[in-house]
Amino acid sequence: MKINTKILFIGILTFLPIFLSAQKTINGLVTDTYQKPLFNVEVYAVDIHKGTTTNELGKFSLQNLPAQAITLTFSSLGFETQSISVNLNDENTLTVQLKPVVFEIDEVIVSTPFHKLQKDNVTKVDYRSVKSLRQSGGSTFMQQLTNIPGISQITTGNSIGKPVIRGLSGNRVLVYANGIRLENQQFGDEHGLGLNDAGFESVEIIKGPASLLYGSDALGGVIYLTPEKFAATGTSKVDYAQKYFSNTRGTNLNLGYKTSSDNWSVLTRGSYNTHIDYKISSGDRVHNTRYNEADFKTGLAYSNEKLSSNIRYNYNKSLLGIPEDFDVQSTDRKAAFPNQEVAQHLISSHHHYYLKNSKIDADFGYIANKREEFSAADEAELAMKLNTFSYNLRYNLPKFNQLESIIGLQGMNQTNTNSGEELLIPDAKVKDIGFFTTANYMLKNTSLQAGLRYDYRSINTQEHGNLNEEGYIEAIDKSYESVNASVGLKTSFIKNSIFRLNFATGFRAPNLAELTSNGTHEGSNRYEIGNSLLKQEQNYQTDLSFEYKTEHFEFYTNVFYNKLQDYIFLSPTNTQINGDDVYIYVQDDAKLYGTEIGFHFHPHPLDWLHLESSFESVKGTQKNGNYLPLLPANKWNNNLKFTFKNNQKMQNTFATFNIEHSFKQNRVSEFEIPSSAYTLLNFSSGSTFNLFNLKFDASFNIQNVFNKEYISHLSRLKTDFVPNMGRNYVVGINFNL
Repeated sequence: MKINTKILFIGILTFLPIFLSAQKTINGLVTDTYQKPLFNVEVYAVDIHKGTTTNELGKFSLQNLPAQAITLTFSSLGFETQSISVNLNDENTLTVQLKPVVFEIDEVIVSTPFHKLQKDNVTKVDYRSVKSLRQSGGSTFMQQLTNIPGISQITTGNSIGKPVIRGLSGNRVLVYANGIRLENQQFGDEHGLGLNDAGFESVEIIKGPASLLYGSDALGGVIYLTPEKFAATGTSKVDYAQKYFSNTRGTNLNLGYKTSSDNWSVLTRGSYNTHIDYKISSGDRVHNTRYNEADFKTGLAYSNEKLSSNIRYNYNKSLLGIPEDFDVQSTDRKAAFPNQEVAQHLISSHHHYYLKNSKIDADFGYIANKREEFSAADEAELAMKLNTFSYNLRYNLPKFNQLESIIGLQGMNQTNTNSGEELLIPDAKVKDIGFFTTANYMLKNTSLQAGLRYDYRSINTQEHGNLNEEGYIEAIDKSYESVNASVGLKTSFIKNSIFRLNFATGFRAPNLAELTSNGTHEGSNRYEIGNSLLKQEQNYQTDLSFEYKTEHFEFYTNVFYNKLQDYIFLSPTNTQINGDDVYIYVQDDAKLYGTEIGFHFHPHPLDWLHLESSFESVKGTQKNGNYLPLLPANKWNNNLKFTFKNNQKMQNTFATFNIEHSFKQNRVSEFEIPSSAYTLLNFSSGSTFNLFNLKFDASFNIQNVFNKEYISHLSRLKTDFVPNMGRNYVVGINFNL
């Protein structure tokens, strides 16, 4: 199927003929426990991407709703989120009471199959709003994500970061954006996330194998990014945000507009980032860690009583320096040589069709990713184009008593082509198809969930070079298949507690680099040799989690054990080719195990004080006892947060002191070096102002307050003893018009 045909196919499915039937409307009232009407409560139907807010009298109205049961969520800062299933008749009225709470509001989780509130979910999912992640002051989305326990990043300077979940990274961590899998040559350590946080509402992290829901490459976990919501029905909104970063003299600009009617919604957003080389504690700058990024997003949605559809488009272009010569000092913004230029088009569409007692979800996506690397000229030496078409179809069967069930079909067609002189991976075609079913049964305070899935992947590559010569890549035609399952239990056997026990299997087919490499990987400064005989990876993970929450105290602990068969990794051969050390891809059984533990204390009557602390640890070894590569160091994170009393001119005011301690890491693989321990102090503050008929948010951060010199264990510049960033002041402002 040609690319243009695929795009047309997505467009046709987006704007299917409109079904005609009687409109359904729901009107309601939202109050607190004292019957006082609540203003500006968000009322949202997650399935149809439609919402509104309550007025000064606590009333709301939603029209053009489907003629069947839908789930509405009611959320407001300082109150417990409620999720209510409503079976719509011709006329419906609803009265909802929200209870005040001290801790953060609960959220509907969309990365899991049944879209439940986190407290009702069988699987433990870490949820963070993008707004809360930005409060850390990180200049990239990946830096912000590392504030979530269990999440780390492999970095190359300031601009390039790859996610690590419980010690697994690369193709073992699947990223979903706008409802489709992100494919952007993620096999390389020097390839970043390739996403800008502008235009995303929240992020959900599934730690552990999620192959049941997402197939191959979800062996280690999933990072699921939900796009920003469309405007509330009958409203329009303009917002403008800007941040300044002192260390890199960086600027982040963000401008958005969105509007909605009863049936139609549209939004558009543009952002631009620019940073010079980052400065270390001594005052020197790390040459060619500069980067520039432009990002554009837009979306269009339609909904009526039978159908909800939306289509979104994202264009991202980045020019990233690749650090090599560390003695040069510069404040230029244009990337020096070597550098890489990445351009990506992402089109996604989501459709929700309502039948009599059931519903169908359909997601289609197309990604065109172009990656070029330049060493000393304007012509790219390495040029790769990756085109990916993906689909995800799910049928929610009619609910039977307390049993919910889903059957689904997922797939992907992918082509990789090269046009430069150098090759990392050959021209290739990859095809995926998977079938799955999952069910959830709920009885009082206990839920059971189980599922089964079959996947098939084929990989076909072209021959490159001449036999027995350096750089020769043989043609391969291979296929992989796997059956995976999961089973989970959630219960509350102690008051105010949640206990979860999950067992899941996952698999990952070898990627093109692991199968076919035969040459110098410039970004890693090593000669890599692939292995066409590699088997697929298979893992078996057990997760145990416990949460205890009262009005003023919250405690959680997560423990996991992950057994991996045929784990693929690079191993040194102690030889050289053209002066580069030679590494070969090999396999061995392995295991990973660890924990995340933390608490949140809000003492009474000190309502303005919050103390949060978390500790995370992961250990991984091969069957022979050697440590696995790229294991993050143990980390202890502490927050002392002060919130201040609101008034008419200032609201949601806070100040947070963060102490992050990274322990020394001496559990390293054969080709790694140990890392020393370090402690960082960070500060963040912010407030919402109502001045001169304007409402705006202002924030101020100091990262690395004491200008500590340190080297993160997962920094790829560690072997050259290049420190991470020194002190950084971040000032931000956000206008909502």
